[in-house]
Amino acid sequence: MAVLSLYEPVNWLKPVADDVWIVDGPVIHMALYGAGLPFTTRMTIVRLPGNRLWLHSPVAWNAPLARQLETLGTVTHLVSPNRIHYAYIADWSAHYPEARCWASPGVRERASSQNISVSFSDDLGDRPPPEWHDTLDQLCFRGSSVMEEVVFLHRPSRTLILADLIENFDPGKVHWRLRWLLRLAGVVAPHGQAPLDYRFTFRGGKDQARASFQRMLQWQPERIVLAHGNWIDHDGTQALKRAFRWLG
Repeated sequence: MAVLSLYEPVNWLKPVADDVWIVDGPVIHMALYGAGLPFTTRMTIVRLPGNRLWLHSPVAWNAPLARQLETLGTVTHLVSPNRIHYAYIADWSAHYPEARCWASPGVRERASSQNISVSFSDDLGDRPPPEWHDTLDQLCFRGSSVMEEVVFLHRPSRTLILADLIENFDPGKVHWRLRWLLRLAGVVAPHGQAPLDYRFTFRGGKDQARASFQRMLQWQPERIVLAHGNWIDHDGTQALKRAFRWLG
């Protein structure tokens, strides 16, 4: 088997709730623990009023996927939830030049350091902008010394949308050569959480992180969509509490 198996079918719309879909994409490699580690990719699509499509952490663009999206509406917002989830936004923007590109804290600097050209038009903050505040809530999860993630709640379905604050890899999709490392990082299903190296970056900011977590917990999510690994389709609030036990 491959080191990391895909969440088939890839590049295909999969319903999560009314007006919410995911698309699993190809593997991307990230420099971590001194190696180029593979990660599965996933984007979340929310249909806003007026058939406006909101894309969270877009996967690689391809024409068949674009044709599927055309059946839902018009790509209007391209969202980077944190500084390492932006790789394909420029490509989507080239195909949808009218779409607005939303920057997470630090992503402009990160893209520049990697010599990746991305033109962000807007900045994400701790509250939802008028463009989607009736449909999506949001907050900036603070406390990390290296990366703040903007998290979202689809209000009508109580679907929480995360990138790296919980990773939840299916052990059946991971070769043993990688599985031990993911277990060490604490990101193997059904006990997924933020990876160990990311948790370490909250050592000096746990009070801020707890405050962000409490705000997120007040949303009482029913389900949690993740960028990496098995997403959670029920009992989301209890899963959220389990995943953030490391905050103490």
